[in-house]
Amino acid sequence: MEETAPQLLVSANLDFLRRFAPFDAMQADALTFLSERIELAHYPAGAEILTPGMGVPRFFHIIERGSVQARQEGTAPGEAEIALGPGECFPIGAIAADRASTNTYTAIEDSYVYALPARDFLALMRMSPEFHLFCTRHIASLLGQSRAQLQASFGQRASEQRTMTTPLAQLLAHELVSVAPDTPTRDVLQRMNDERVGCMVVVGPQREPLGILTQSDVIPRIVLAGADLAAPVDTVMTPDPKTASSSASAYDAALTMATHGIQHLVVTDSRGHAQGVVSERDLFSLQRTSLRQIRASIDGAREIDTLERAARDIRQLALNLVAQGVAAEQLTQFISALNDALTRRIIELGLERHGLEDLDYAWLAFGSEGRHEQTLSTDQDNGLIFATPQREAPDALRKRLLAFARDVNEQLARCGFPLCTGNIMASNPELCLTLDEWKQRFAKWIREPQPQALLNASIFFDFRVLAGQAAWGEELRDWLDATARKNLTFLRLMAENALKATPPLGRFRDFTLASDGTIDLKKSGARIFVDAARILALRCGVRASSTAERLRQAGAQIGMRAEEIAAMLDGFHFIQLLRLRSQHLETEHDAPGDNCVRPDQLNELDRRILKEAFRQARKLQLRLKLDYQL
Repeated sequence: MEETAPQLLVSANLDFLRRFAPFDAMQADALTFLSERIELAHYPAGAEILTPGMGVPRFFHIIERGSVQARQEGTAPGEAEIALGPGECFPIGAIAADRASTNTYTAIEDSYVYALPARDFLALMRMSPEFHLFCTRHIASLLGQSRAQLQASFGQRASEQRTMTTPLAQLLAHELVSVAPDTPTRDVLQRMNDERVGCMVVVGPQREPLGILTQSDVIPRIVLAGADLAAPVDTVMTPDPKTASSSASAYDAALTMATHGIQHLVVTDSRGHAQGVVSERDLFSLQRTSLRQIRASIDGAREIDTLERAARDIRQLALNLVAQGVAAEQLTQFISALNDALTRRIIELGLERHGLEDLDYAWLAFGSEGRHEQTLSTDQDNGLIFATPQREAPDALRKRLLAFARDVNEQLARCGFPLCTGNIMASNPELCLTLDEWKQRFAKWIREPQPQALLNASIFFDFRVLAGQAAWGEELRDWLDATARKNLTFLRLMAENALKATPPLGRFRDFTLASDGTIDLKKSGARIFVDAARILALRCGVRASSTAERLRQAGAQIGMRAEEIAAMLDGFHFIQLLRLRSQHLETEHDAPGDNCVRPDQLNELDRRILKEAFRQARKLQLRLKLDYQL
């Protein structure tokens, strides 16, 4: 039977909608509901489709053909504009909140736009969970689909293994094997043998984890120590074992293991009751590169060749996780945690070689390493804090420390972290200072915020102690926060400096590109979020060093809505993920182009998310501009 004209129209609408997110993920009944209720309208070039003066929007719009320009109210032409193309929608926030739009939408060229009545939009949100998520967490919804596409493209290997996003509850192979703290050690060992388990969890009366005994503990703590096997197990167990919630991901467990150098985690339920144990083997049994192998090779390394191999393994493991769709914030933390372990081992060996094992010091990491945001391509940014013993002259000790630091910098370079071309390294005498000297250096930059001082602040104020006296780093952070908050001129100039980098959004096209057709995701993307988050953190006294935590904590303090913060974080993390995806095992650290992407080579979904990510960067800059009246 032939289709009627209305049926043909609905069928054509369906064909169009299925090409774009979130419609391609919606259930058939919801998609049919939408297709039956949208009407196509034509707008000639220059026609206004929606303005703030029109009041509460009567329609939800989906662009079918052409291009529409969105410009934020109260901004100058060209300042906050973006071009929307086929498949993109507007206004989402205004129609959901029943308020006037804050943007003016104008047809750039002859355009055809679907219109869905507001009442049907609200009904569709109730009907479709996918559409509801899209409207309430727009960019998060798109990111989820992008990760799914990435995992699908990962091929057969992804289908044959659980990914690192799997909840720990799904990795528990059997019921918890546990004992009470007063159980004789002999009985515990016998039960471990009978149950064929590699560890025993010691629990209290409410099944709360009190300790753990692993096979690797048996020889040093029991056999070699000549422990009394009749003594209770709590005399030989590791007390207060590391735990993870059953809802946490395999990645979360891997990060904890990497950070603390352990092989077992006790999994607990929402009440803190022990449910089971996950081991490093559970998480990485199907990985070609094992976390245990990497940590063991780092911790036991005596030669730089071993550490060079470990550095390559870290990159390989990170790339495996990229391919599995692990989120960017988790990935950069994971890379940083393993690189931290590598750096600490190089420092330990350097201290031995230079006879400085008993020295009080703090090795500082700056920049992306200081923020826990290392990608697969980064150079060195580090410094030293030291204290002079009473019987040693400061200049003599500094000379010994500089030789040690030069050794460490060169060893790091051999492991794939190039020497900093700007000499931001601990082997630079200007960055090997006492705590008071660091305070004086920071105070001068804040007191005299010249362009070079502002540049220095953008690097050195993102610091953390990677090895040595952590308390010195805490003291320096407290002093810096208190000093910077008092100097409003400094913060204003920092904000002005942060506005010099602009998101590469075009007025008439999706993006503005470099002459080679690329976008530098570091300079034109990630940097915008990083700079704004630093300023907000200094203004609010937030102690966190990572961009994400700074935005979460400072954003909440200044009254940003939770969904606004979430959208900005999603945008930042997608840019970070694209950076990771563009970097490869063979890429030299900080090589030309390793942070660049060609938008025309991205799929339609990722292009759309990237555009939204840059819009979030621009919103963050507009907030700075308004706050500091720039």
